[in-house]
Amino acid sequence: MPKQSHNLQVPVTVRSAGALVALEGTVAVGVAVTLIIRGLLGHDQTVASGYGTAAWFLILGGAVLSAGIGLFWGKRWGRTIAIVAQLLLAPVAWALLTDSNQLFFGILLGGVVLGALGCLFTPSTSQWMAAGYGAPDAPEESVSDEGDESKQPRKSKGKKSGS
Repeated sequence: MPKQSHNLQVPVTVRSAGALVALEGTVAVGVAVTLIIRGLLGHDQTVASGYGTAAWFLILGGAVLSAGIGLFWGKRWGRTIAIVAQLLLAPVAWALLTDSNQLFFGILLGGVVLGALGCLFTPSTSQWMAAGYGAPDAPEESVSDEGDESKQPRKSKGKKSGS
């Protein structure tokens, strides 16, 4: 179980990734709302169900939006959802660039996806994540905020000091 740490600041890269992921989630929720409004106004539903597609966008977009907000506020659980979302959106960006000939949207989505992935895998983000789980190579100040435990040196596992 992750240890709660209030001593380590949330890196700018985590907040940036959170903002990008929240933007993706907001767009997906916006698409869902648009599809619901179109369905209510009586647009043709014979080719595809606007309501079913809206439900799909609302559920997944809501999860991505919540992950982005969570990352922005320093919640570690949002990183996994954000990474999965980026890995699922990367082929969509590629399809927009190639098969669909939608260069503008492909470049836009590809830039957001690559930017978010870049922020999610920077060393500062990885160290921040590791600190939350008490990893051996995490910064000293982030071990715990209980008692003097954070002031004690860590004992390395598997290494013996000696001659």
